[in-house]
Formats: sequence, C-alpha cells, structure tokens
Amino acid sequence: MSTNPTEPRRQYPSTYFADRANLDEMARLAVQDQLMTTGMGGVLPEQPNADSFQRVLDVGCGTGGWLIETAKTYPNMARLVGVDVNSRVIEYAREQAKVAQVQDRVEFQVMDALLILEFPKGYFDLTNMRLATGFMRTWNWPKLLDEMQRITRSRGIIRFTEIEGMDANSPALMRLSALAGDAFYKAGHLFSEGQTEETFTRGTAGVANDLVRLMEQYGVQNVQTRSSIREFLAGTADVQGYAEDMRLGFRTMIPFIRKWSRLPDNYEELYQEMLRDMQQPDFTATWRLLTAWGTRPPL
Repeated sequence: MSTNPTEPRRQYPSTYFADRANLDEMARLAVQDQLMTTGMGGVLPEQPNADSFQRVLDVGCGTGGWLIETAKTYPNMARLVGVDVNSRVIEYAREQAKVAQVQDRVEFQVMDALLILEFPKGYFDLTNMRLATGFMRTWNWPKLLDEMQRITRSRGIIRFTEIEGMDANSPALMRLSALAGDAFYKAGHLFSEGQTEETFTRGTAGVANDLVRLMEQYGVQNVQTRSSIREFLAGTADVQGYAEDMRLGFRTMIPFIRKWSRLPDNYEELYQEMLRDMQQPDFTATWRLLTAWGTRPPL
C-alpha cells in the first residue's frame, strides 16, 4: 500500500475518451456495465472455482457494478477492491455499495493504474479489467500487465473482458461506430487500423483480438478465452438499455472524435437517424463479447 495515503498521487492526464465525471457518462457506464455482465452470463461464468477467491481487484472499475455484483454472487469473498482514476465515479461506486449492502467487503479507491497499482506483491487471487479500450493506449499494456502480475498471487487469475465485435441493422449507427473507431485508433487505443472510418466492417470493437497475444507476450500463462453473443431485439428491455448506451455514448464522445479524427458536418443528422432506427420494430443489434484469462507464473 502507499506509505503515505494522504499524499496526492501524480496522475497522467486523462486518457479516457469522455469525461467520466459527467453525469450522462456515469449513467451510461452503469447501463453498459449491466449489459456486459448479463451478456457474459454472469460475473465470472468461466471460473469454476470462483468461490475460492478471497481477494479480488477490479482495475478501472468505473461505477463499480461488476465488483458489487461479484460480491453479491459470492458472499464468501472476503475483500473486493475497485480502483479508478476518477474520484467522482469512485464516490458513486461507494454509494452503490452501500445501497447493495456490501460495503463491509467492497471498497473503492482513487488510483491511477497507468502509474502503479499500490498493493503488496502477490496480494490478490483474481485481478480483473473490463473494457480497457476506453482508456488504455497500446504502449500502456506492458507496464499494466507487469503490475497486474506483480500484485496477483502465484497461479492467481488475470482476466480481461472486451467487446470483440458489433453489428446492427442501422447504417447510421454503424457509420458513427466507424467514426469512433477511427478516433480510437488515431488516439493510440487500438493496435489495428481495421476499424477506421474508411475500412470499418463488422469486426473488432476494441483490443479483444490482441488480448491473447498481449497476455502471453508479457508473461501470463495458460491463457484461455470464452466468447458469447449478446443480442438486442426490438421490443425488449435489453434493447432499451442498449439504446441508452448508444444515445449517451455518441453524445459524450463528440469532443474525442473532434480531437482525434474528423467530426463530419452531418454528425447530428446521423445521430438523430440512429435514435430513430433504434426505436423501429425491426431493430436488431449484436455484441460479440470476449473474456481472456490466464494465470500468474509461479514464484
């Protein structure tokens, strides 16, 4: 732990694509968090011995939904910690833990994962991160993977979940997704240019295709993957959550697109067309989700 917790920590300038202190972005993160967990079939569906984990860390925890749900699902877990660089989302997560009545086991700390994870060596049984594409640049991965291995016990689990791909029958939504992909690539968040506006196809929506390579390259052993498909169909509660995620996301990321790519003159027109499309009775969308996990090498 930090030897002087009252001393302000140095932080990198924010690398997240939106202002997470924005109330709309916090609302979107909470919605997206639930959609991801449901889409993967639960908090740890690929871990047959999850009950054995006593200490769990969620890196870049955002509004804390995954960690809180994990605490509720596995009441035998003794300590669950979430860290995020943004103090506003940490405050929100702490309040949600109180609402869920798990604050005795769940704690949230302001911490910049791009600097150092301020925990003892070999402390956690499971170290988790979801949707890292939002703030991780390609050159941040070696250091973060080293840090995650340092604080994970021998043969403990290191785990990532990303959106592997997306599709929708709304041309406007796919066009906006291409614009976002172009900005993410030019800002250094993606390894491949395959998601730029000019070449966007219904392919990867982040770094999912690179996870296995990165984990193995930087020392994680026994890497495995699990994929699932999350469908959003018109007339269901799920599609309303998806529509809210898109509605808020493509509004809050406007400054990011403007900074790193090109905001087209007809962006607002595309945005309104997307909103109309998502309310049509035949609207469909799909996420392909990927979880990759492996073990910390034995000491």
